[in-house]
Amino acid sequence: MNELEAARGIINEVDCEMAKLFEKRMKASELVAKYKKEHGLSILDTSRENEVVNKNSAYIEDEIVKEYYVEFLKNTMSISRSYQARLNEGMRVAYSGVEGAFAHIASKRLYPEATYVSYKDFESAYSAVENGECDVCVLPIENSYAGDVSTVMDLLFSGSLYVNQVLDLEINHCLIANEGATKDDIKKVISHPQALAQCSEYINKHGYEQISYQNTALAAKFVKESNDKEIAAIASDETAKIFGLNILESKINSSRNNTTRFVAFSRALNLSPNDTKRKMNEHFMLVFTVKNEAGALAKTIDIIGAHRYNMRNLRSRPMKELLWNYYFFVEADGNINTQNGKDMLRELGATCDRLKLVGTYHS
Repeated sequence: MNELEAARGIINEVDCEMAKLFEKRMKASELVAKYKKEHGLSILDTSRENEVVNKNSAYIEDEIVKEYYVEFLKNTMSISRSYQARLNEGMRVAYSGVEGAFAHIASKRLYPEATYVSYKDFESAYSAVENGECDVCVLPIENSYAGDVSTVMDLLFSGSLYVNQVLDLEINHCLIANEGATKDDIKKVISHPQALAQCSEYINKHGYEQISYQNTALAAKFVKESNDKEIAAIASDETAKIFGLNILESKINSSRNNTTRFVAFSRALNLSPNDTKRKMNEHFMLVFTVKNEAGALAKTIDIIGAHRYNMRNLRSRPMKELLWNYYFFVEADGNINTQNGKDMLRELGATCDRLKLVGTYHS
């Protein structure tokens, strides 16, 4: 046997073992896909993939070989994602609005492999997940320009679903119109009242007449169907592509810091591994009520601080069923699935009238 035959013999032996290990790995991917579907998680988990690359590449001593092993790992994980997407291609994502609306865009960003189902309002999309029609729903919770989305905040408190993902979607409004139209042709602009308000400086500068419409996507659809070069819509660039409209000008909103936070709700709570190491990109949400007595809220906040969790958000919302009573929403940094987190929840449970861990997510 010469050197070439010997080398090929080693390769054949290794390939045989790799084939068995590959099949074993893909079987594990099936379990991962099932978990992600049940918990409303995206197929792509960038932080996890980076962790795998960094950890596993350290096993390779030859620096040149290590470069190729990193590519091998990335290709393997890409194949795993494709397999998971194939298994989860029946995943149904509910959102409020129509195709081309910002909620639809957010759904596509979070779940590019899913089927998207439109509902008339936030409550309907939420209920679709509760009753099993859909696996997950994507709803806006806050806008940096307009503030909280009160209906969705109340669903956090009163509903049965959990938040497992959060997406910050930058809102860039565009002036879009039918083919052949120019900015000088436009006489009227049509869009959702909030979009019109956010672009008021631009609209007033050009002297356009404003027409309010149900939402930005339906406004784009109206412009397309009108085939009128004197009417434009204010919507996103993705909406323009969906309805075959031309972008006359981009980023016409007055504020460049216009971002909407979307949350993904599912029926199961996704908890981070019980790891004592504190990671900066882990967060959790709580909603609770306190007893109507002096110092009750302060005591609750002190408990959170005593367990070294940094609160990034604290808000109050009126309870619809009880006049002048409020529930509180807290968003904090850290892994709550540690012994420290469990101890904190137990202490809060003894202090709060009602307490719910709404969800956990990675940023």
